[in-house]
Order: sequence, then structure tokens, then C-alpha cells
Amino acid sequence: MRIVIITQDDPFYLPRNLDFLLSNLPAEAEVAACIVTKVSPFGKKESFIDKMKRTLSIFGLHFFVKYGLDFVLSKLPFRPTVRSVLKKHCIPEVPIYSSLNSKESLAKIGALKPDLLISIAGNEIFRRPLIDLAPKGCLNLHTALLPKYRGLMPSFWVLMNREQYTGVSVFYVDEGIDSGPILVQERVEIGNMTQRELIAHTKLLGMKAILNAIEKVLAGQTETLPNEEAESTYFKFPTRQDVKKFKQVGARFF
Repeated sequence: MRIVIITQDDPFYLPRNLDFLLSNLPAEAEVAACIVTKVSPFGKKESFIDKMKRTLSIFGLHFFVKYGLDFVLSKLPFRPTVRSVLKKHCIPEVPIYSSLNSKESLAKIGALKPDLLISIAGNEIFRRPLIDLAPKGCLNLHTALLPKYRGLMPSFWVLMNREQYTGVSVFYVDEGIDSGPILVQERVEIGNMTQRELIAHTKLLGMKAILNAIEKVLAGQTETLPNEEAESTYFKFPTRQDVKKFKQVGARFF
């Protein structure tokens, strides 16, 4: 089965987790290529300077300095990157210069003849022509228990709302936002985890869930869980006021 992965160039959590995923693929699955888009933490594409300004204004100086240092350290020669992980596993990167839904991008992705598309931290809504390129569909990883906490930065919102549990969901992409039928879902007790610890935990759990989903697709096990619209909640990127409330309820970033 030929797989094409669509992801973004996240320097913080993705390299080691992508390495885990690629190191544990079943023998029948081959990652034919990977498409790597620019990091888009706010749900839209912005310049690096705009991202810095927005991070500082929303999350404050301590958060900004902490993640700024992590970003600098991620650029050291010995630190893995998404692209170095792809090179390690001999997986070609396919350059995409426009929207994934554009005719040019569809032609490039279609030429790879994927059986299955997998989106990890994708930052675009996939339209039907893109979804239909792969006969076995397109899977996406979302680090929340869908249908709750659709949208951006679920780790922040579950902590702010003092949830006892969260989890990961691997679902079939449709043209909505985190709204397709769920193939694999795993539950996690949050306990006293910080946001950083929760992200690290759910990202690895998400890779294991993707591997489980691939095994199901290979075996023809297409039974899914409902992702009911009536039970859904949706969250956008936090505001400065949301961050204040996050701290007031005792949630911690680090």
C-alpha cells in the first residue's frame, strides 16, 4: 500500500514522532513521499516575524522566551528535523508551492499514485478532489476525543476547561473541520500534566494510533465510530484573555 504523508515543518514535536511512525510501519505499507508545508500554528499562514509578535502578545514573555529557546536549539546541527528524518528513511519530499487543493498540487500528488493519504498537523481544509486522490481515503490525526474539541490547539482547551480525560482520534477526512468518521480513538487521563507534557504524550500516542489505523486499512477493517455534529464542540486559537483564564484555573504550560 502506497502512502503519501502531508505534514508541516514543526521543529518541536514532529521529528522524533515521525521517526517513530516511519520506524514501525507494517511491511505492507510504503511511504512513497511526504509533502512538508510551512509551520502554521495559528491556523493560517503568516510570516515568521508575525508569528513571533502574535505569540508574544497572546502567551506572554515567559512562554515566548521558553519556546524561542526551544526553537533556537532545534536548529542545532545534531537535532533531528522533519526533513532529516525523511532523509534517514529514504523518503522523498515533494515540493508544493501553492494550495494543496490547486490543480498543480493535485497533479503532483496524483502522480505519486497514493493508495492512502495521511495528514499529520495539516494546515489546510482538504477539498473533495484532494481527498479522492487515494482510493483508500485520507486519514488525519487530531489530538482530542472527537467530536469534542474540534479545531485548533485542543491541548490548551482541555486544560483550561479542567477536563479529566482527553485523547487522540484518527479519522477519515471529509470537507469539514475534524468532522469525518473516526477509525481509531484512544483515551488519556490528564492528571497533573502540563501542556507541554500533554502534547508530548498525545503526539506519541497519535503515532501509535496512526499505525493501528494503517493496520486496519490493510486488513480491510473499515468500521468507524460516529463523529456526531450534534455532540461537537469547536475551538479557535486562544486569545490573551483565554491565556489569563488558563492560568487562573491552575493550568500550566510547562
